[in-house]
Amino acid sequence: MKHTLLSAAGLALLYSSLALARPGPVPAPAAARIAAPMDVAYPGEIRMKVDASDTERRIVHVHESITGLRSEGVLLYPEWLPGDHSPDGPIERLAGLKITAGGASVTWTRDTVEMYAFHVHAAGTGALEVDFDYLSPTSSEVGGTELGRDMLMLEWSSLVLYPAGYFTRQIPVSLELTLPQGWQFGTALESESSAANRTAFKRTTVETLVDSPLYAGRYASRVDLDPGAAVPVHMDLFADRPDLLTVKPEQVEAHRALVKQAYKLFASHHYAHYDFLYSLSDELRMVGLEHHQSSEDGGVGTTFTEWDKQVYGRDLLPHEYTHSWNGKFRRPADLWTPNYNVPMRDTLLWVYEGQTEYWGWVLAARAAMQTKQQSLEQWADNAAYFETLPGSRWRPLQDTTNDPIVSKDHHLSWRSWQRLADYYPEGALVWLDVDTLIRERSHGKHSLDDFARAFFGIDDGSMTTVTYQFADVVNALNAVEPYDWSTFLRERLDAVDKPAPLGGITRGGYKLVFNDTPNEYAKTVDSDRKRTTLSYSIGLTIGEKNPAIIDVRWDSPAYKAKLTEGMEILAVNGTAYSSDVLKAAIQSAKDSSAPIELIVKQQDRFRVAHLDYHGGLRFPHLERDASVPARLDDILSPR
Repeated sequence: MKHTLLSAAGLALLYSSLALARPGPVPAPAAARIAAPMDVAYPGEIRMKVDASDTERRIVHVHESITGLRSEGVLLYPEWLPGDHSPDGPIERLAGLKITAGGASVTWTRDTVEMYAFHVHAAGTGALEVDFDYLSPTSSEVGGTELGRDMLMLEWSSLVLYPAGYFTRQIPVSLELTLPQGWQFGTALESESSAANRTAFKRTTVETLVDSPLYAGRYASRVDLDPGAAVPVHMDLFADRPDLLTVKPEQVEAHRALVKQAYKLFASHHYAHYDFLYSLSDELRMVGLEHHQSSEDGGVGTTFTEWDKQVYGRDLLPHEYTHSWNGKFRRPADLWTPNYNVPMRDTLLWVYEGQTEYWGWVLAARAAMQTKQQSLEQWADNAAYFETLPGSRWRPLQDTTNDPIVSKDHHLSWRSWQRLADYYPEGALVWLDVDTLIRERSHGKHSLDDFARAFFGIDDGSMTTVTYQFADVVNALNAVEPYDWSTFLRERLDAVDKPAPLGGITRGGYKLVFNDTPNEYAKTVDSDRKRTTLSYSIGLTIGEKNPAIIDVRWDSPAYKAKLTEGMEILAVNGTAYSSDVLKAAIQSAKDSSAPIELIVKQQDRFRVAHLDYHGGLRFPHLERDASVPARLDDILSPR
């Protein structure tokens, strides 16, 4: 027999042809789709028992009795959270899930695609008994504190599993809550009965439940913000210590003025009652989150007892209160979803959040929660940021509305270049631009107040959400003052490498200027956040206690000296670092050609950085332009 040996090249060719003949991989079969929500009555109900008394270990125990779930049903844990505009339901904190029916264990499996969905394998059962634990953060490394020694905040979106296939407004739910002994609570939910530390609430829907968080604490008080009104508004305070609950009469009056000014603006209300749930704590996480009949608000423990030091953040309550009209009652059509597991789209956040930011600042001034000068300094600080923002050279404002979904981690290395949620503060500048243009064109006869009343003030007393799209916003503006509002808005939303939208500042009768006098509003922000901001000179923001760099402005002198976030400044021109030493060096450099010399440390490495900057300290302010009517003054004046 004759044998023929293939050459190496022949073998390679053979194997290559065999490889080409072999079929490649194909996708695995798609997972079964979770039933889409339908707007029909759910055939059963959820009966919840929540035990939040284990505050030492910060564990919440949840029991649900769920009827009406069809065989092989699906339970959902809320993923897309209203107000967060993003898929950040804390499902990683759910543990110990156990399901039984008639005393027998029921098998469940997590969906392999939709991680917030649990398939329940129970054929023809009656009530499902569902138990799980919610493991609230026990340290700052895990997350912000929700359950503390003397107070807690409960968001029901973290504590409920609900049936797939239905609008949440169609799923009835009843709730019984156990709190630590002697604690008081505040919530928009209506109580049905109470005994000792246990409270039963009136039957509602999953939609209303999730929209009605609860604060509770050992030290609490309630302030009536609209005495004698048929529709009550209260501020429910919870503090670390009883002395922190002291609210002076003039502070109460400022918050009562907020309610009055909001009613003058919107000429309506969309709640049966309203509660500001307000934590005054150095332990609980600070929060600002809107709801239809309440808001989650948080300040430092000394918010009221050191009132003059807490100017920064006075717009928090006005902002969240405005959301009852803008965001909860009127909501972008693509942001409204039938349940909490249908993806949201955030394209109109520049209205939802941007205009709310605008009214939050305006109402804080109109209610005298801030002085006029403090408000002007706030506008100056905001205008300066966007006038010098390098990130607007490549990224439009409209694209930042995706940030709740894109930017899971809000700690960015180059924030001024990357941009983050600018639809809030730049959105406020856009709406100031709109307001002043309406006033200019109508010769003072109309303003954005008229838009707010016409757009958000419809259906007085109704709590049924009314959605809107871009065209609805444009049409409503045209009804107030005819103009090409579509082009006006799209130019400011979509363009890149454009001037900052400061038309509202100049048309409002002011000019943005810089000098070496600190902006008093910005100083309070720095004091609150324990930092020193030198963004408009050398381009640095530096921590106070640990002199580590918090932020470096892109293309600034600090950027060119190759400084980065996280570096520690040890010395300035040979002298041990302090913020005052650095400021003095910046001023001295005005009269010198020598660079400012910094010794910096990054991890275990040291180096000398040279800042070639000679412009002195620069802080933003608004300067009155007498040639233009003081429209901004009028905007900030009480009605």
